[in-house]
Amino acid sequence: MNATSNVLSASAPVEVAFHDVDAMNVCWHGNYLKYFEIGRAALLRAFDYDYREMQASGYVWPIVEVHLKYVRPAVYGQKLDVRTQLLEHENRLKIGYEIVDCETGTRLTKGYTIQVAVDAATQELQFVSPPIVFDKLERVWQR
Repeated sequence: MNATSNVLSASAPVEVAFHDVDAMNVCWHGNYLKYFEIGRAALLRAFDYDYREMQASGYVWPIVEVHLKYVRPAVYGQKLDVRTQLLEHENRLKIGYEIVDCETGTRLTKGYTIQVAVDAATQELQFVSPPIVFDKLERVWQR
């Protein structure tokens, strides 16, 4: 985790499993979203607002937008590093991703997701992130 100068980032290791590749030994494109999820969970844990904490705070955070750019294919057995960075948090969570080869550092995929806060009880969209997000980020940035 990196939390210097109000930039929060994290990384998570992934190895491309046999069940993630197609007949050409290339990672199926839909699996990159699963890898993004692994990275996103690591980033959320970095400021103590993983899915359990979200639920306990009374908000759900559906993903409303995903953008992926495939640069190079991942293949069976390849060790990857899913690097994430919190790009926005004031009105939504915008998380950036970069998937790189662990050995060479070569970028394979990049993208972002956008999540919005929804009050779990009323199902009302929140146009500003709940105070708990700001509180948890401040704690991390003060370390």
